[in-house]
Amino acid sequence: MEKKLKRTIGKEAMFMGICGGLGKYFDLDPTIVRILVALTTFFSFGSLILVYIILAFIIPKEEAINI
Repeated sequence: MEKKLKRTIGKEAMFMGICGGLGKYFDLDPTIVRILVALTTFFSFGSLILVYIILAFIIPKEEAINI
């Protein structure tokens, strides 16, 4: 099965689901991805915020599973 980057939805998504989706794609804990994004944003003087917002519009959401 082919891996596709998707934004997470539901409880896994904190803000737009970008970090949760990246965590699933790279098989990492989403908390680690969130910490890396926060540190990178801090040390890049906030320039990563624009990239994060662009990713929120580009990356599609994952499909909801109805049980």
